[in-house]
Amino acid sequence: MGEKKLMKGNEALAEGAVRAGCRFFAGYPITPQNEVPEYMSWRLPEVGGAFIQAESEVSAINMIYGAAGTGTRCMTSSSSPGISLKQEGLSYCAGADLPLLIANMMRGGPGLGNIAGCQGDYWQATRGGGHGDYRLYVVAPNSVNELANLPRKCYEVAFKYRIPSMILADGTIGQMMEPVEYKEEPIDVSKLEKPEWAIGVNHEHRAKRRITSYDLTEGGLEIMVNDRIKRYKAIEENEVMFEEKMTEDADMIVVAFGTPSRVATAAIKMLREKGIKAGLFRPITLWPFPYKQIQALAKRVKKFVSVETSMGQMVEDVRLALNGTAETHLYCKVGAAVLTAEEVAAALEEIHNGSTKYAAVK
Repeated sequence: MGEKKLMKGNEALAEGAVRAGCRFFAGYPITPQNEVPEYMSWRLPEVGGAFIQAESEVSAINMIYGAAGTGTRCMTSSSSPGISLKQEGLSYCAGADLPLLIANMMRGGPGLGNIAGCQGDYWQATRGGGHGDYRLYVVAPNSVNELANLPRKCYEVAFKYRIPSMILADGTIGQMMEPVEYKEEPIDVSKLEKPEWAIGVNHEHRAKRRITSYDLTEGGLEIMVNDRIKRYKAIEENEVMFEEKMTEDADMIVVAFGTPSRVATAAIKMLREKGIKAGLFRPITLWPFPYKQIQALAKRVKKFVSVETSMGQMVEDVRLALNGTAETHLYCKVGAAVLTAEEVAAALEEIHNGSTKYAAVK
């Protein structure tokens, strides 16, 4: 803490998880997140933890199910198609109310796509991805330093509300190198209390416990899901995170997360030099999405532009937040294409001048 170190995004994420108390990791190689399991393979044994390279992504997520059931801070990571393979197991983890951390360093898709950074997994992450009624706590860093420090927050929320948490970044952030400063000292896992619901050994003085994602009794599953919904509402009320830049006097707001938010910041500065008052709203939690905060901005700003490296997925949440109270526009690039500040600035200037070319709702 207090010292900055140049680190690659994936390695900073892995170290951040270890410092946040992670002691079990199961994963399977896939570009562009391979440095995460590589780092964990030697780092976890140093702190008394365990690393397993599973035979598949399906095996990895089910190993995490078992580890999370003991109350251990555990983690898995992958990239887009690998995350798709984990979805059934992730649905089981959500159904069993298991706290855990999963990281998705997004690449182009669908299918195998390519190995460059993209944002096409937004719907998958924020809408669950697997079957049934459930949510994930989803955070989106836009720097290596933020990527390094978010695992602690993910574990805190996961254990407080008994919900799987996800870090949704892209291959660009995972592969870039930036200075990292860990904000807090490493957690002493020996001082972490085992949750009262956790299973394990040496529990002869308490009632038997079981971890399961189903209830076949009459009305049992309804009770489980409704209890989960109450916790989701509490997360929506208490755990929203976001960042604003230059929004105080803005007459146009760009909404962007991850790498595009960095590009959008540069574009906004270009516009400011031309006298165009643009600002940035960056959701850090993608679920819960900061609906109320965008609604508040819409009381005085009437043009919003979602900038994404997808076909336009987050824009749906922007539209839900605005609910017709302001114009919604979309500028996007797909197929993991490179997004530049110059092209974003040009599109924003057109929108500012009245163009409907990028209107998300016509």
